[in-house]
Amino acid sequence: MSTSVEWKDEKYSEVFEQELRGLERRRSSDPQCSVKDIEGILQQLYLMDGSDWLGRGELQDIIMRATIAAHEFFISQWKGE
Repeated sequence: MSTSVEWKDEKYSEVFEQELRGLERRRSSDPQCSVKDIEGILQQLYLMDGSDWLGRGELQDIIMRATIAAHEFFISQWKGE
């Protein structure tokens, strides 16, 4: 893989894993945390992503995509239990 693209995949994976760890920590340490709470955060992330009229830049776009994907994955896994 070209190093000019490799950093993007590495950053995406790093952020995705970091977000998942944070969500898992929150779920295990906060008995009040519910799927609805995480879904509410996800809705806000969708709004933030759609409000990018000034342009965040490539790095911030990667971070936003990975963050949204982690929340979607976490919710899907939680609902599947």
